[in-house]
Amino acid sequence: MALKTWQIEKIKYCEHVGHEIAMEVEVIYPSEHLPDPRPLVVAHRCSNAVACNMLDKAVCKWCGANPDHDPM
Repeated sequence: MALKTWQIEKIKYCEHVGHEIAMEVEVIYPSEHLPDPRPLVVAHRCSNAVACNMLDKAVCKWCGANPDHDPM
């Protein structure tokens, strides 16, 4: 059976909120009996996305609101 989990990819300082946040990726690890056992990244998110989306200024693509700004 496949395992689906969120993992921290990077911790960095975010200038929008003024503190450190975690950049997370959702990874699916396939079961052992599949021929290609590489993990698959299916989604990205920021640990502070809910608070950032409540701000009046545009935020980054990790929050889902501004696809033009990539903080990485």
